[in-house]
Amino acid sequence: MHGLVLYSVGFGAAFGIATLCTPAGVSGAVLLLPFQVSVLGTPSPAVTPTNLLYNVVATPGALVRYWRQGQTGGRLTTVLLLGTLPGVIAGSAIRVELLPGPRAFEIVIAFVLIPLGSWLALHNQPNGESTWVPLSTPVIIGTALVVGVVGGIYGIGGGSILAPLLVGAGRSPKEVAPATLLSTFLTSVVGVATFVVLSTQHHGAIAPDWGIGAALGLGGLVGGYLGALLQRRLPDQLIRRILGLLVTAVGARYAELAAKG
Repeated sequence: MHGLVLYSVGFGAAFGIATLCTPAGVSGAVLLLPFQVSVLGTPSPAVTPTNLLYNVVATPGALVRYWRQGQTGGRLTTVLLLGTLPGVIAGSAIRVELLPGPRAFEIVIAFVLIPLGSWLALHNQPNGESTWVPLSTPVIIGTALVVGVVGGIYGIGGGSILAPLLVGAGRSPKEVAPATLLSTFLTSVVGVATFVVLSTQHHGAIAPDWGIGAALGLGGLVGGYLGALLQRRLPDQLIRRILGLLVTAVGARYAELAAKG
């Protein structure tokens, strides 16, 4: 695929993924990563900053809609940023300097997301009460730091990991979604900037593919706004199940990729 067809396919895929993922606080970047490689043909390591560029363009649509609905994420947003921002800088440098292969990431993602997603999809949570012990602030910051590093290396916003953990620990999706998406947006801005700086000092495909990133991002921008609009009409339990099925499917996909690798 080339030119307009390539960008149109990317726009359509990102629109559908963002519409489905945004109510649960996931940008959809974790699904677009293998799509970029296998369908759009984005080279490595440029696929990482291109995926982060998608987050930069896409997530403001959902964030504007959530802001209009009075959903800001509150203090949870600040806590997440304390971990993800330094993490993504470290992860971007690791990606360029050490160029790790994707297999370890695929195994870890599958190991974490499959059981977590299955639990969210199948577990009934009566009256919105969680059976999990609430996560402390230091634990959330530490987890966000690790997720930020992973995001810098592999080009995901981290919502696919942070959102199910926070929702599973008893937080409402209506609080989690804007917090994880704003964290994803700011973390991705820093990640893209880091890759652009590093690209001036290295040869090869290190900078984002601006065309593909913009096409994906515009699809996600429209889909994210629509998804955020739909969230207020969905009960928390349904969002939990959608999130559970989504992350289980993502985990299964990465398990398949790891097995082939």
